[in-house]
Amino acid sequence: MRKLTYFVACSIDGFIGDPSGDASSMLRFVDEEFLEFLKTRYPETISAEGRRLLGFHDAENQRFDTVVQGRASYQMALDVNITSPYAHLRELVASRSLEQSPDPNVELVSGDVAARVRELKAEESGLGIWLCGGSQLAGELIDEIDELVIKTYPLVYGSGIPMFRSAFAATEFALDSVRIFDNGALVRTYSRKR
Repeated sequence: MRKLTYFVACSIDGFIGDPSGDASSMLRFVDEEFLEFLKTRYPETISAEGRRLLGFHDAENQRFDTVVQGRASYQMALDVNITSPYAHLRELVASRSLEQSPDPNVELVSGDVAARVRELKAEESGLGIWLCGGSQLAGELIDEIDELVIKTYPLVYGSGIPMFRSAFAATEFALDSVRIFDNGALVRTYSRKR
């Protein structure tokens, strides 16, 4: 069974964006050390355009072969005329408002996204599924999330978009590892307790 991993960036107080959804203040922490970590451990989580600009567009996927994201997360790419932001992965977008996919590499999921994720998890593959965001989708998929990889940046937003937005029962995860970076960022990895 494949794992669904919520690999996400957030502030110290658990927000993935400020009240307007902007998370650009986090970008300054993606310095040389942090970028090297991403390139070597999670290369598939860097957009196709970012991979091209950084000179590793042909790097093999190490952890994931599929990405699932919500409509609002996908819209950020559409706003800059990118229809397949993670072209090196199979892309699924949960959306009730898009009627037709703007790209042949992007599958729209308008119905039961949890059921579709269960289908993906049952597929034969040595690689997992990356839940890219957003907040509402993460809340809907909480029962399917097997792993959390939380990139925490040394910022406090005070309010904004939480990591999970929806009602659900408390869910326990076990801490597997913590990686601390010189700039104050850290990456925590948790496995779901079942």
